[in-house]
Amino acid sequence: MADRKSSFEEFWPFYLQEHAQPRTRHFHYVGTGLVISTGVIAVVMQKWLWLAAMPVAGYFFAWVSHAFVERNKPATFTHPLWSLISDFKMFFLWISGRLGPELEKAGVPGSGHE
Repeated sequence: MADRKSSFEEFWPFYLQEHAQPRTRHFHYVGTGLVISTGVIAVVMQKWLWLAAMPVAGYFFAWVSHAFVERNKPATFTHPLWSLISDFKMFFLWISGRLGPELEKAGVPGSGHE
């Protein structure tokens, strides 16, 4: 596979480039937030079946954004674990206001405000 990355350090900038559109990232934030919320609710309420909804919530928003906003193939298909880790890394960098410099380092245009 030509698009396989050999390390997470190589994958991370690629991941950010594949999420260049702010709307794509926003869809991901919604999905990741729902995943976290669903997990917390499942544990607190001891509704273990809700855990099955976590991947649906996360991937639905992510894949919709790749299909209709970014118009590219989700990185999940080539690097499932690194993509999952990157979803959470991007989410928490965004929440903490530290995503902008990462986007700039990855060469994502117009990303200094995040």
